Amino acid sequence: MQDDLITRAQAWQAEDPDPETAQELAALVEAGDLTELADRFSGTLQFGTAGLRGELGAGPMRMNRSVVIRAAAGLAAYLKGKGHTGGLVVVGYDARYKSADFARDTAAVMTGAGLRAAVLPRPLPTPVLAYAIRHLGAVAGVEVTASHNPPRDNGYKVYLGDGSQIVSPADAEIAAEIDRVGALADVPRPDSGWQELGDEVLQAYLERTDAVLTPGSPRGVRTVYTAMHGVGKDVVLAAFERHGFPAPALVEAQAEPDPAFPTVAFPNPEEPGAMDLAFATAAQVHPDIVIANDPDADRCAVAVPDDAAESGWRMLRGDEVGALLAAHLVHKGAQGVFAESIVSSSLLGRIAKAAGVGHEETLTGFKWISRVEGLRYGYEEALGYCVDPEGVRDKDGITAALLVAELASELKEQGRTLSDLLDDLAIEHGLHATDQLSVRVEDLSVIASAMAQLRAQPPASLAGLRVVSAEDLTRGTQSLPPTDGLRYYLEGDYRARVIVRPSGTEPKLKCYLEVVVPVADGPDLVPARARGQEVLDAIKKDLAVAAGI
Repeated sequence: MQDDLITRAQAWQAEDPDPETAQELAALVEAGDLTELADRFSGTLQFGTAGLRGELGAGPMRMNRSVVIRAAAGLAAYLKGKGHTGGLVVVGYDARYKSADFARDTAAVMTGAGLRAAVLPRPLPTPVLAYAIRHLGAVAGVEVTASHNPPRDNGYKVYLGDGSQIVSPADAEIAAEIDRVGALADVPRPDSGWQELGDEVLQAYLERTDAVLTPGSPRGVRTVYTAMHGVGKDVVLAAFERHGFPAPALVEAQAEPDPAFPTVAFPNPEEPGAMDLAFATAAQVHPDIVIANDPDADRCAVAVPDDAAESGWRMLRGDEVGALLAAHLVHKGAQGVFAESIVSSSLLGRIAKAAGVGHEETLTGFKWISRVEGLRYGYEEALGYCVDPEGVRDKDGITAALLVAELASELKEQGRTLSDLLDDLAIEHGLHATDQLSVRVEDLSVIASAMAQLRAQPPASLAGLRVVSAEDLTRGTQSLPPTDGLRYYLEGDYRARVIVRPSGTEPKLKCYLEVVVPVADGPDLVPARARGQEVLDAIKKDLAVAAGI
């Protein structure tokens, strides 16, 4: 076994086109580090509905040029098999380590396979790539990004010609083509022949943002903005300037792209501490709101003033922003279907019902939300919002930021705030309190064990509330295809709901909790909020015990 492992490592090294990872592998072989080699050669990085994502490094279980070339060759074979020979593939990339290399390799493979390739001019937000696919009439698109993952990761996100991320069975069919790829030397990779796009695509994307806002609407909100060391800054500033908003005050230490993400433990606005510098900047300039993008700018976080918070600011949950944007669109007269993932708040359904617009729930991920027929607005609790599906059929943190800014400006002109509108929604529909129990693991078997334990011994009650319905979502439902998840509904007036699932992009077990607290007549929501948090905390405690985490 030892000899076989060394032989495989040496064979991989011999055809590695990247001197850096080839040297890394040679050093492991020379050191005889069998544990590390076994980890890197224990299988292959799996191509799924999010494409590829993993830690950078040498070997088939890491993200590297060899893995990307094989993925690109498999995608090219899939596209040609679907009759798209000669079709255009658009490639975008963020500012992470190796992203530009992976983008160039993809363009070279597509060109060598007889397809046409066009590469965005520099690191740009993922929504620009998603827009460019349909704008340019491409048959597919690739975005090289790991979104909000740690610095050591990178990824490979694939879209088809409708501008949506791939779903089954396309993912399995592409994976099968990847498995058929032989030696890398047999994959044609010319040194040129693809198109290097200019700023015309970005300009077209910015022009498309005109559709998001109402002409003549107020634009007076003052904003602090952080790009979280990602690629969002220049596009956000251009969009705000185009639409007449005051230029956001930047969190300077996080404004420019930096693949090391030096000021945060994880470059995700949801993670503890990630927004500290933004709040410190807000304490100096006193804005109306704080807006953050994640590194590839497809997510949007919003914070509001809060005297009770130590920083003076409170991050709104994704469900809160999702409800605010829905209410704003309803007020603007939006028609069509409002969609959300099953792990998002049920408040959207109540807003849609009251407004007389359609409402649908999908599986987690915008690959599902974007495919809802007649979609007008879609959101997911993990800070993802699709506010212009005709422009970008994916979550878009830039157009979402514009719509948040418009709403905050309108409220400001009325002497009101985003928090005031949230209170209005709670009084009208009940206080929808949500929370999450999220467990990051080093060993993925911990997640599998927790899911197995919950399936073998589902909880009879949580927070003293009897579990009246326990669904294993691997069996699917009348409206949802199968997925690895569990859903519980609890008895009582709180309409409590719990969903447990493994994360699709990170080594996490995620548990999504919601309780709906009836609100008595009157504007004082403090007791309802306190009661909601009390029930959520009790559910979290009991669920952790039930799952063995």
